[in-house]
Amino acid sequence: MDQMEKSPPGDEDLALLTAAVAAECKLRGLQLATAESCTGGWIAKLCTDLAGSSAWFERGLVSYSNESKQELLGVPASDLVRFGAVSEPVAAAMADGALRLSGADCALAVTGIAGPDGGSPDKPVGTVCFGWALPDDLLETELHRFSGDRDAVRRATVMTAFKGLLDRLNRYVSV
Repeated sequence: MDQMEKSPPGDEDLALLTAAVAAECKLRGLQLATAESCTGGWIAKLCTDLAGSSAWFERGLVSYSNESKQELLGVPASDLVRFGAVSEPVAAAMADGALRLSGADCALAVTGIAGPDGGSPDKPVGTVCFGWALPDDLLETELHRFSGDRDAVRRATVMTAFKGLLDRLNRYVSV
């Protein structure tokens, strides 16, 4: 899926979206875990910026290197070699690993190329893969391409990760 952000979300937009995630997790009695690469812990930081986040946020893992993706999250080395770190199979494995290894009820994962370098013709800067793992073995992924500088790509990534989680909670997890 290609998605180009016109203007990156601001801090207030991200805070409001984080509060919505918190409310949905609390409503459903769910604990969230995060696995982040290109956002470097920004998603977990937003979660823990909220007072009382321990009621719904279990943990956040930053797995920037391929080695850490394998060690912390159990991402198969074969997936990293075959598909690359920025791929839907790796995002799925990151989300699944965060869910399995944390004891949380749901997880989200992001892996991408925020720039300004590191892109290639088939995976340009702004390419980000997302994974969401929910109860009942539900695992979904998406690929997005964002425009803008490093900050804009990371902001769009955080927003998309949270919006994707909210969408899936509303579709698949009953209250």
